[in-house]
Amino acid sequence: MERLHIAFFGPANSGKSTLVNTLAGQEVSLVSPIPGTTTDPVRKAIEIPGLGPCVLIDTAGYDDESPLGAQRRRLSLAVLDEADIAVVLGDSPLFQSLDIPVIRYAQGEGIGSLIARIAAAAPEREERSLTGNLLKEGDTVVLVMPQDSEAPKGRLILPQVQVLRELLDRGCNALCCQPSGLQAALDRLRERPALVITDSQAFRQVDTLLPRECPLTSFSILLACAKGDIQTFLEGAGAIDRLQPGDRVLIAEACTHVPDTEDIGRVKIPALLRRHVCSGKGGDLGVDISAGNDFPEDLSPYRLVIHCGACVAGSRLVRARTRKALRAGVPITNYGLALAALQGILKRVAIPRIPR
Repeated sequence: MERLHIAFFGPANSGKSTLVNTLAGQEVSLVSPIPGTTTDPVRKAIEIPGLGPCVLIDTAGYDDESPLGAQRRRLSLAVLDEADIAVVLGDSPLFQSLDIPVIRYAQGEGIGSLIARIAAAAPEREERSLTGNLLKEGDTVVLVMPQDSEAPKGRLILPQVQVLRELLDRGCNALCCQPSGLQAALDRLRERPALVITDSQAFRQVDTLLPRECPLTSFSILLACAKGDIQTFLEGAGAIDRLQPGDRVLIAEACTHVPDTEDIGRVKIPALLRRHVCSGKGGDLGVDISAGNDFPEDLSPYRLVIHCGACVAGSRLVRARTRKALRAGVPITNYGLALAALQGILKRVAIPRIPR
């Protein structure tokens, strides 16, 4: 289940940070009588009785008139792209016509009352399947999970955990391996697997070992179906073949991390793009990177946006960024579909149908 994102807005020193700290039961945001103490959005993942998994987002005062006030307001309002509910302290007209529920909070209201109002206004969070119609109970699924230098030590990345949990819930049998162990894993099976799910960067290696009748997809593609508009992403992947030397591409990451030499978004995809677009033609392809909340307001310089799998982002953020790209007339796709296209197997991959 996706976390409910609850954002708090109001003028400076209106009590936003105190309210967030009270809900969290700990000091999430610094509180002081000095206006402008909160300068950037502050996020805290938390479980709240009656609400379940949530993210509380504290923001800077929208009346900040300091030299950096305009930039702080921009960052605060950008939070609306990911927020499911806005809790507003004060009477600003900025929050009168949002496409999400707005709760006006008055000083002195009890926390229990506020939680109850948030629960009543919260949009229904249905559990979306990742594998859709691709599997049934009893199916055997092979998961190919490279453990390179980008893989976290001692744990699996979130998409792998989410898919594994869904397979268990659906009564499927999961066989996990690294790319180097795929052939041995296949040899152990009495019949071909119902589905092979791989990390997108291993598409080509996995595809060469699989019989053509064996369905193949990736963790990133499953996330694209569950969180975004898969048809828009498929059309965006087709735009890769229309790129020319001199064009610019934006690679957008929803999270922030320190990149390594094997980074998929900052190293592998740019290298494949430049090889695909510029080989034999000369010139270069411009590739810009945005991370976390630094998604550009102006997308007009780009001929394509390639978004990450958004494993740590909610579907609301993915769809908001998709709408921004479409309004700018810029195709958008995601890592898994882009890598499938760049490796010539886009028509080969299995795309689940996921009921809405």
